[in-house]
Amino acid sequence: MTAVDRGSEKTRDWVCEAVRVIEADANRSADTHLLPFPLPLEWNVRLYLKDESTHPTGSLKHRLARSLFLYALCNGWIVEGTPVIEASSGSTAVSEAYFARLLGLPFIAVMPRTTSAGKVELIERQGGRCHFVDEPSQLYAESHRLAAELAGHFMDQFTHAERATDWRGNNNIAESIFEQMALEPHPEPEWVVVGAGTGGTSATIGRFIRYRRLRTRLAVVDPEHSVFFDAWRDTLPDLTSCQGSRIEGIGRPRVEPSFVGQVIDRMVKVPDAASLATIHAVEPLLGRRVGGSTGTNLWGAVQLVAELLAASRAGSVVTLLCDGGERYAGTYYDDAWLAAQGLDLAPHRATVDRFLSSGEWL
Repeated sequence: MTAVDRGSEKTRDWVCEAVRVIEADANRSADTHLLPFPLPLEWNVRLYLKDESTHPTGSLKHRLARSLFLYALCNGWIVEGTPVIEASSGSTAVSEAYFARLLGLPFIAVMPRTTSAGKVELIERQGGRCHFVDEPSQLYAESHRLAAELAGHFMDQFTHAERATDWRGNNNIAESIFEQMALEPHPEPEWVVVGAGTGGTSATIGRFIRYRRLRTRLAVVDPEHSVFFDAWRDTLPDLTSCQGSRIEGIGRPRVEPSFVGQVIDRMVKVPDAASLATIHAVEPLLGRRVGGSTGTNLWGAVQLVAELLAASRAGSVVTLLCDGGERYAGTYYDDAWLAAQGLDLAPHRATVDRFLSSGEWL
């Protein structure tokens, strides 16, 4: 590859135009909706879903990808023609491929060979290329190798997520939530509930809450086989696991550099069957399907609503609708897949149904 003069006027002009293109995309996208969840009004506790599925690439990761590209551009890591590499087989790769195509850059997603054909198709539809490894443990080393070989940039979402977003505001997800809550009956939420994948979203919201001197507390939900909960509870930052999460988009086998545990007020461990029972329970209420990480979020959020009800306290709870359920028709919404995974949703479904009818959490 031809060497690039990063100090030239031509390079500076290209970077300026690239930033404009990404900012223009943000202007076109406006903001995502804050949806009230249908709880009985007499409870006087409101639950809201920040619907991130309406981004152009269909998930919360659209915000992350935008921030990562701006961060890399403004650090001088990406210039005209730079190949962009990411270790991701999911929504982050889809969103990064979208932004790479906007800028005319090649994009490579490094992913396990077992990744579903549906996910590969989504990435390729956005103009990305998929590079497969035999073992998940090879993802990072192979991403670094490709970046060096191609004179490219390894985006490394798990390291840069928490620093790529301006946590003080600048239309980040935290600022958007609190602005949209301003005219609600309980405008300052008792809790905001999110999952941890990179850790970037929880870090952004936790920092923003403190910066704005708010009394809102931050709860982070964590699925099975993820180490965030145990590492946070026991202060074990080097904790690792040999298993990956079945709930796509959240949960990690190691504590990622972007995870900032000190801004978290509570963590909740959520069984995978509970996450998936929740999305099945809320489908008729929402009139749509949502992804598994939204189920994890809601499982934690409704427990906090039940706590407020039990204490006879009014208030509000906000969580995230991370992506739509269409991507998971062959997994989370497929009875054969659930059976093959050994997941029995019935007990957890009964718990959610009981809450929805009575407000009680047993």
